[in-house]
Amino acid sequence: MNREQSSMSSTNSLNRRGWLAVAGAAAAGPALAQFRVEVTGVGLTQLPIAVVPFRGEGELPQKLASIVQADLERSGQFRAIDPAGGAGLDETSRPDLAPWRQKTADALAVGSASRLADGRYDVRFRLWDVVRGQSLAADGFVVVAADLRLAAHRIADMIYEKLTGEKGVFSTRIAYVTKAGPRYNLWVADADGENAQSALASTEPIISPAWSANGRQLAYVSFESRKPVVYVHDIATGNRRLIANFRGSNSAPAWSPDGRTLAVTLTRDGGSQLYTISAGGGEPRRLTQSGSIDTEPLYSADGRSIYFVSDRGGAPQIYRMPATGGEAQRVTFTGTYNISPALSPDGRWLAYISRVGGAFKLQVMELATGNVQSLTDSTADESPSFAPNGRLIIYATRQGAAEALMTTTLDGKIKARLPGKGGDIREPDWGPFQR
Repeated sequence: MNREQSSMSSTNSLNRRGWLAVAGAAAAGPALAQFRVEVTGVGLTQLPIAVVPFRGEGELPQKLASIVQADLERSGQFRAIDPAGGAGLDETSRPDLAPWRQKTADALAVGSASRLADGRYDVRFRLWDVVRGQSLAADGFVVVAADLRLAAHRIADMIYEKLTGEKGVFSTRIAYVTKAGPRYNLWVADADGENAQSALASTEPIISPAWSANGRQLAYVSFESRKPVVYVHDIATGNRRLIANFRGSNSAPAWSPDGRTLAVTLTRDGGSQLYTISAGGGEPRRLTQSGSIDTEPLYSADGRSIYFVSDRGGAPQIYRMPATGGEAQRVTFTGTYNISPALSPDGRWLAYISRVGGAFKLQVMELATGNVQSLTDSTADESPSFAPNGRLIIYATRQGAAEALMTTTLDGKIKARLPGKGGDIREPDWGPFQR
């Protein structure tokens, strides 16, 4: 086993393992037990909403209202109001809103679900403004049983957008890697961590999953050939293509916003340097010419810049350069060890992992001001990734003796632990809005 493989089997976090491998080569809230999503913390402003159990959902394999409520609470923007007293309400009802005002609810969501003759399900909902006594939104879906959760997530998205003015992310997907015994798995799951499906299983390490901008493909690094090699994997078909298998290490793939190019870290010419390569494969183009370790590239949302990690200053820090290469500017100055950059879609925030007194902690920087805030009390955080609306960050960490998938709001006040497959959970990446 080489040093890169050995480092990845250690007990350190995967991002720290990834950096060392390259170096070697060169808050109290309700517990939503039904879905094992634990929401903690109290936000400064949260919209109180009651989500009444959908009429007919007792006959369904999924409890739609509970999924909707869990989504909304996890966002940090909503506070659940007891739905008791809403029995019998559905999207056709004209509810008496006075009792809901007494419960301090600002909004009320009701709906129904029924099975059709062909085995599909008709799911409908309506959203009420309790304060003004107005219907705000109504819609419906006809779905197969396997898509009932997706229907609930889409309802949560519509409620979120109607009440906040921003797009919801509940119907998006996440990817992450687990290691259980000698087996590695690349999982694709709903944004709440449920409904995980294995995209790839291997007895060799899988690292660095990265979603394409259209949400149809994942790039990742596999050690199936006993060295790090970059693949692109089609989620719908399971087909994959080899992108980078050059001499030495091929790692850290990152998609350009237009999906045509990948930035990667290669050692083919000696040392770990940044290159770009066509998403269809071919000859790479070298971007950096340093004598240092340059890795973990990340495109800005406009595609004009690449952020990356380099030890050119003596220790790992985050830098930015033009996407075509050129002079690099240092971005992080707080702390002596900063890795794993993630950018918010609007380009305002940079999330990363910083070593603070021997602990590895999730930080977020406002790029315009350089102000940095630590978001967690944990000590083994890794791999931050922004939700596509920029309002949440997913990351992996350790809670007690167990690995955990977590989300946090940008102020760190609302956190949620997501369900994940058993084993050592690593490197989550949040996919884009579904198209």
